[in-house]
Amino acid sequence: MNSLLLRLLACALSLLSVGNPLAQTPHTHQHSFSGADGWAKVFDDPERDRWQKPHEVIRALELASSSVIADIGAGTGYFAARLAHMTPGGHVYAVDLEPDMVKYLGERAKREGLKNLVAVQAKPDSPALPDKVDRILLVDTYHHISDRSAYFKRLRDALKPGGRVAIIDFTAESPVGPPKSARISARKVTEEMTLAGYAQVTQHAFLPYQFFLVFEPRR
Repeated sequence: MNSLLLRLLACALSLLSVGNPLAQTPHTHQHSFSGADGWAKVFDDPERDRWQKPHEVIRALELASSSVIADIGAGTGYFAARLAHMTPGGHVYAVDLEPDMVKYLGERAKREGLKNLVAVQAKPDSPALPDKVDRILLVDTYHHISDRSAYFKRLRDALKPGGRVAIIDFTAESPVGPPKSARISARKVTEEMTLAGYAQVTQHAFLPYQFFLVFEPRR
């Protein structure tokens, strides 16, 4: 593991503000950190692949080539771009609250010829999705959402029949991530999602620093 990358990620993620639905975007209540090109060098560093295991994560989402996916808290597009490549007949909505990240995502889609990747400007209390989706992915994002009960109750309306929500976030023991006081356990996530009207479908254990939970709305 690249120790410099670990330190950079730890520093960047420690700047994240609880209450902002962003995944890999540094934020505080007082300042928004733009400069997406600079942060892309950290968040999209190939060394991250060793522990983030993006291809294994995407396989676990059980996508069809025509799936419609929302990556909420997409940051610089680490997952969104990969998802777009894997679903050539579908759409990927790359959602972020930071305008500079949304701009970067749109430019990345054009630069990489990803016509099925759409950058979406989120609202503080909503991902503002333009259409219903088959999968919703939140990577290192869940713990930043303040009123999670209301947020995820509303999010059920954005899912197609059979749609699922995948939540990946840092464990208490992870060497990278937000301050430990801001982290939420997998058990707490399951409890909150249950109260929001979801049932846990499965839990994957192949990520070394994060838990990976999958939910669907209760019928």
